[in-house]
Amino acid sequence: MKYHYVWFVWSSAFLVPWLALYLARPAFRRPMLKVSAATSLLGLSEPLFVPEYWNPPSLFELARRTGFDLESLIFCFAIGGIAAVLYDALAGHRLQPVPHAERHSRRHRLHRLALAAPLLAFAPLYALPWNPIYAGIVALAIGGAANVLCRPDLARRTLLGGGLFLALYALFVLLLDRSAPGYIEAVWNLPALSGVRLAGIPLEELAFGFAFGMYWAGVYEHFTWTQSASDAPAGLGAPQRSARG
Repeated sequence: MKYHYVWFVWSSAFLVPWLALYLARPAFRRPMLKVSAATSLLGLSEPLFVPEYWNPPSLFELARRTGFDLESLIFCFAIGGIAAVLYDALAGHRLQPVPHAERHSRRHRLHRLALAAPLLAFAPLYALPWNPIYAGIVALAIGGAANVLCRPDLARRTLLGGGLFLALYALFVLLLDRSAPGYIEAVWNLPALSGVRLAGIPLEELAFGFAFGMYWAGVYEHFTWTQSASDAPAGLGAPQRSARG
């Protein structure tokens, strides 16, 4: 079948930058593994988007038969780990614990709520009469904003992390479009989307890349009460030893 292995090859290709980061930055291996394990579970949400958003041929035709597929697990595993450490890895940062006193500031009373914001927002957004990809994009953006409201020190990494992951993700979608001509037209439900494409890339894919990068760029630090040494507010003392999560 035409395009039968494209989704598998494309999703697996994200393991290349994942592995490069894993090998090049040993200090971030634990965060990468933890975040990737968590994001891989997002692959189980694929039936929410098939066929409303897209309908890719997959191994054993699982996506078209059940809505689930193995490729989504690989894809979500890889992009989660990449988005979580890409900003720090490229900037040469290291992580350190957030001072204990800072954890008790008033804005941290909603710490768990901020982390759960995308999940809480997705259900009502999904119920709206629009394509489910928009619910996912807005939910991730809400999660990124909630992270920053609770942890203002994550603002820079949230925006830059989103931008960096967007650039990487756009490159991968562009390579997909060029290496498998007609695949996007055949697989994406373009009539149900905005119709806007930049260099052949659906606008929704670019929005997803930025929103995904925004949220996951700060999740590990938020969840483990760590921060980049460069993000520490002035007056909180000398940097401590790198946190190991």
